[in-house]
Amino acid sequence: MSALTTLEEKPDGARSADGARRPATRFGTSAMAIAIVVGLLLGFAGGLLTPDLNRPGDTSAEAGFARDMTTHHAQAVEMGLIAFKHGTDQEVQTIGSDIALGQQGDIGIMQTWLRSWELDPTGSEPRMAWLPDGTEMVRDGLMPGMANAEQMTQLREARGKELDVLFLELMITHHIGGIHMVDALLDQSNEKDVVQAAQTMKNTQQTDLTNLRNALERIRG
Repeated sequence: MSALTTLEEKPDGARSADGARRPATRFGTSAMAIAIVVGLLLGFAGGLLTPDLNRPGDTSAEAGFARDMTTHHAQAVEMGLIAFKHGTDQEVQTIGSDIALGQQGDIGIMQTWLRSWELDPTGSEPRMAWLPDGTEMVRDGLMPGMANAEQMTQLREARGKELDVLFLELMITHHIGGIHMVDALLDQSNEKDVVQAAQTMKNTQQTDLTNLRNALERIRG
């Protein structure tokens, strides 16, 4: 059974105009599942609005980034859903749902790029090969910041404060790795719309990092 079909009722975090989080309201499994699907569809729509670039090739930085960041984001979506479902701290639940929804939308954008460039979702190149010496950044098959299998198992099985802290710690590391990947793409690409979307991802993750670190400091006391 997928994570989307096993969600329990959890807070739906929102932000005020000044960026502060408002008290969360509660919604159920169906609402969260619909929100995730809508986020993905909005991402697809956003990708379709990207004009026909010069069709980056199969081994281009743009194609490699889209493929690798899709995988990177997919782990963040899973982690966010775990925090949303099992977190005991309200802010952790809200951060988890925000990350899951936002990164699912990014996945939609990146996969739409690949389709519009007539490229397969997966390529023949190794992870991070789109970056000079990028394959050296891969450790045990994992891209920068990604949690390993043991850490993901620990997160899935954790409960209570242990889960809240572990999620925050893992997501901080995950976002830092993701930002490094975006910076690498920004150094490699001249495609205006790809660069703009990647910069937006970076800005969002930098804001997330502030919230993640503040929450971790508060929970640890």
